[in-house]
Amino acid sequence: MAASVHARLAGEEVELFADRGLYWPARRRMLVADLHLGKADVFRRAGIGVPRGGTSHDLARLSRLLDASGASELWVLGDVVHGAVNDTSWQESWRQWRARHPQVSIGAIVGNHDRALANAGLGFELLGEEVDDGPFALRHHPGAHASRHVLAGHLHPAVRLPGMQGRRWPVFWLRGSHTVLPAFSEFTGSFVVEPAGSERVAICVEGEVVWLAAAGKPAGQAGLR
Repeated sequence: MAASVHARLAGEEVELFADRGLYWPARRRMLVADLHLGKADVFRRAGIGVPRGGTSHDLARLSRLLDASGASELWVLGDVVHGAVNDTSWQESWRQWRARHPQVSIGAIVGNHDRALANAGLGFELLGEEVDDGPFALRHHPGAHASRHVLAGHLHPAVRLPGMQGRRWPVFWLRGSHTVLPAFSEFTGSFVVEPAGSERVAICVEGEVVWLAAAGKPAGQAGLR
């Protein structure tokens, strides 16, 4: 097991990180999905008690990804925020994080939770609902494209491993026509997937990432076109 693994998607080399980011070296671009900034605050305003500190932890992981990859760009594949953006503590954490990475340009594909993003003042370049770049179609919702390999989020894919008490672990889900990134935020639900046929998953487990094939068996390096 390692902190990252390599794959070839649509003829392009990419690197999948255990911290749930996909790095595209040709663009020096780190891709993540489903940050859901402010989700815990939405729950607390609704009277649901949840722990504090989740945003700071997620932002520390984001910094690790940028440091490990040397990325000059960070793009979020939708759901940057979870709901209405109020003046809460997570915004100050975000501002401090942004000040530590002024050289990194940040962009966002608009997701279904991002209605408040345009006026949130977080400094993201809004990229619309889909961007076609090289062999890839970058969007929030997964699904086939007529000519490009889709990179998306939204589903929060995960798997259960035998003997681990039913716990769900986030995965990169590599399918024939598209790849679904795991939810970056650790404060999210998940959708359990079962790879079929030539599909593969790269599972993120406690700072390591490893390929799995059907039935949870180790797999070799993946290459999808």
